Amino acid sequence: MMIDVRNKMEGFVLIRDADSGEVILEKKNAIHFENMSEAIALSLANRPSGHLHEMVFGNGGSVVSGTGAITYFPPNVTGADARLYNQTYSKVVNDQSPLNVDRERNHIRIQHTQNQVYTDIVITCYLDYNEPAGQEFFDDAQDAEGEFIFDEIGLRAFDTTAGTGKLLTHVIFHPVQKSLNRAFEIIYTLRIYMS
Repeated sequence: MMIDVRNKMEGFVLIRDADSGEVILEKKNAIHFENMSEAIALSLANRPSGHLHEMVFGNGGSVVSGTGAITYFPPNVTGADARLYNQTYSKVVNDQSPLNVDRERNHIRIQHTQNQVYTDIVITCYLDYNEPAGQEFFDDAQDAEGEFIFDEIGLRAFDTTAGTGKLLTHVIFHPVQKSLNRAFEIIYTLRIYMS
């Protein structure tokens, strides 16, 4: 009997100002089911690749017209080599990786409630004031063209060749500027159902 995996996993993204707690974005994301199924199989088989490793950020998920109208592109969730439209930054969030430089604020947690048929994987990523390097001083950009005006985020699996892990999720949203005057906390939740 075949199980419809598409109805068994969903994701949610929350971006908030790390100091004020102001919610900047709260949205469901798209799952790359082919890559996710392979990642789950690799993880269950205890292989060296496939597990959640990094959060990737980009600025190619939308186009803003001169009048301010936003056209959103569809999430890249087909094809094994899917990527963000224009990745401009990445951060290791796996707290078991030696590449993670701040395990207190960038980590993966598992949340399960007894007698429930779902488990959450909660990935937290903290973008501090000074990251990414090269960002603008203030969040007052006059257009949405900056390298760190993000409008797409994804989760990528680990691969033994650095930076080549498969894209597992992708979310497209209105442009949000990351600048030196504010820090972001991104909470990315994957809920896995079994029945």
